[in-house]
Amino acid sequence: MVWCVAVIGAGVGGLVSVKCCLDEGLEPICFESSEDIGGVWRYTDSTDGSRVSVYRSIITNTSKEMSCFSDFPYPEDFPSYLPHSLVLEYFRMYAQHFDLLRHIRFQTTVLSVRKRPDFTTSGQWEVVTETGGVRESHIFDAVMVCTGHYQEPYLPLASFPGIESRFKGQHLHSREYRDVQAFRGKRVLVVGIGNTGGDLSVELSRVAAKVFLSTRSNTWVISRVSDHGFPFDMVGTTRFNHFLDWLLPSALTRRIRFWKFNSRFNHANYGLASSKSSKFKIIVNEELPFCLLSGTVVLKPNVKEFTENSAVFEDGTTEEDIDVVLFATGYNFSFPFLEESVRSVIDDNRSLYKCVFPPQLEKPTLAIIGLIQLTGSIMVGSEMQARWVAGVFAGWNKLPPPSRMMADVLKRKPPVKRNPSERENLKMSFISYMDEIAASAGVKPSVLRLLLTDPQLALAVFFGPCSPYQFRLVGRGKWSGARAAILTQWQRTLKPLRTRVVDDNSDSSPGWRWMCLLALPAALTAGFLFSKYSQPGWSPWAG
Repeated sequence: MVWCVAVIGAGVGGLVSVKCCLDEGLEPICFESSEDIGGVWRYTDSTDGSRVSVYRSIITNTSKEMSCFSDFPYPEDFPSYLPHSLVLEYFRMYAQHFDLLRHIRFQTTVLSVRKRPDFTTSGQWEVVTETGGVRESHIFDAVMVCTGHYQEPYLPLASFPGIESRFKGQHLHSREYRDVQAFRGKRVLVVGIGNTGGDLSVELSRVAAKVFLSTRSNTWVISRVSDHGFPFDMVGTTRFNHFLDWLLPSALTRRIRFWKFNSRFNHANYGLASSKSSKFKIIVNEELPFCLLSGTVVLKPNVKEFTENSAVFEDGTTEEDIDVVLFATGYNFSFPFLEESVRSVIDDNRSLYKCVFPPQLEKPTLAIIGLIQLTGSIMVGSEMQARWVAGVFAGWNKLPPPSRMMADVLKRKPPVKRNPSERENLKMSFISYMDEIAASAGVKPSVLRLLLTDPQLALAVFFGPCSPYQFRLVGRGKWSGARAAILTQWQRTLKPLRTRVVDDNSDSSPGWRWMCLLALPAALTAGFLFSKYSQPGWSPWAG
């Protein structure tokens, strides 16, 4: 009997879930409350309603080669970093190529997802939906929840005395921000220095009278543009670097990392971070250092309280005549449609087995897709989760018994619950997590085996970017184009820059290619040691 799977949401997670279910011979039905695909990446001018959208000027902070679907590269003429319009266009191309739209029911809201009375034996769910005021009940063999973690704005007003009772200016969450027009000529205080807080501070500094950026975190600021002008994540996210993180003492790797961050500018001089800090976050922003240097953005510590028109900070300083306070404090996730017995046990993604399966269920027929924080692309992580889950539902991938899953969850769960602004510290290593899920799905590539069968590819896999195509080389869902995609990823990166060609005989490819020619013995040793001693779930990024 073919399983029927409910997929909730038609954003990134929903699209890959529908596609992966089809790949495994399952029958997916996707329910999307809005009229189109794309999730948060479908920009809208409106801030009404419950749907969260990106702001107008957003640019991806992961490059196209590191954030594409593993068997569907971005077009080569797309730039490495993309505005929301091109991301959405890519989603449409993906949906059309794999014929996904016919499996999606738009303008259909999921009201409830409840266990059937015979759940302990059948594992089935009753899903109630509403379309145009008409309710309908469905029975599904499994459910994939793909609503992501950008759902409910986290607005900790209670932590800022006076913001509601005394402050006469405007305050709002970054969810309501679309562009700079409403802030022209005003004195703006941005609270929170994540990627959003940094982006909005820079953008507002061009039109606001003054921008203050308040943070309580040690923050390292990196650029999308790395050595020799290549995308930072393509240069930094490699299996070779991952192996060094595993091999070298953590204190040494931390010092190297801080030295690299400070090689662009000294973060302590700017009040951003100290190399002595044990807890920190990393944001991507090329312009923020210059804004701080030019005084168009002023960095401030955490806010102690608000008066009628000013903000008092924890260091005793005060900034007067604040017109607008913009909270870039993140989001909470919620699953209001899930029955209470399931919803109540999901505190965060660490409450789930491998951040996907609620371990308490008698039958593993409910999966949460995309509720992850990685040091790389969440899109890529969501696709890997969907591939694994679809394999579980189809019977190809096996899960351990609930007791073992629960023990694994308890072992990994942090001792204290974090608020959204602190979740940066809980980011998992992209390569560690991808390899862990890929191993569970039977699609993790073996560098050692590749060295014996295809040395050129092995060196590109080990020393080059850990791009999504690596996880289509073997196992179920193997893609015949994966090898070529890996070996040509640098050409696709450079292609959109070839709008004016200059005469230069120097090699434009990254320096690692020359190193690779001399690195076969090192790669053999590294591959053996890493495969022998590394443990599932290990992360060199753990603080």
